[in-house]
Amino acid sequence: MILLTFNVINIEAGAKNGSQITDEERLKITEDNTRAILRILDIHDIKASFFVEISIAEKLQNLIKAISSKGHEIAFYNNRSNRSEIENAKKNIQELLEKQIRGIRQKEVKISHEDLKMLEFNYVSNIDNANILFPFKRLKRDTEITEEDGLSIVPESISPYSQLPYNDFVFQILPGKYYHNMVLETLQNEEFVLIYLNSWQFTDFKKYRFDIPFYRSLFSGKKMEDKLDALLTFINEKDLAVSRMKDYIF
Repeated sequence: MILLTFNVINIEAGAKNGSQITDEERLKITEDNTRAILRILDIHDIKASFFVEISIAEKLQNLIKAISSKGHEIAFYNNRSNRSEIENAKKNIQELLEKQIRGIRQKEVKISHEDLKMLEFNYVSNIDNANILFPFKRLKRDTEITEEDGLSIVPESISPYSQLPYNDFVFQILPGKYYHNMVLETLQNEEFVLIYLNSWQFTDFKKYRFDIPFYRSLFSGKKMEDKLDALLTFINEKDLAVSRMKDYIF
């Protein structure tokens, strides 16, 4: 099973040459990038899970409704929000969608499993920092879903052959055919492959002059759209199963 997920998050990097990019512009970039992802998913009739960053969730209500109306899962991405902020956002978005938010993803700041369970989340999908050295930091990890404190804990996936993780950076930098073969090989040994990408990777960095490392701008923007399109074409041609996170876990 392929668990295809997207983190809907603003770019935090500053602008080059002392120029300014406003919060409103950053939000517009995030929305435009996410709608580009939705168009590609629609073409291939594939459903995914979208982890919306909590601090911008209520500013993206129209986008969130559009994502949900197309049959995709809405979950949360916790960047630096505290328990009270998470609780308020969850309440408001659930009322907006008339659906329960079951999942949350965290990276640097992690709310305890006990608190997440109290907030009525059902699963947590934590991720690590992904940079140019990341694939070489840890060559082995658990790849099975476990349960702790009443929560399903979904680990990041890693290829048993190449030992590469399925994070946003690896997808962006690897040649498509190599990545596709990695998916096939992993599915021969593991029950699922969890893939995650960030909405900001679909930014045209020639148009928007963010001050990001050169390796992070490689194959971004339209090239990321093409890579995603190629991956989904491959998935359908090979008749590989794809699931939203909440459906697979429950």
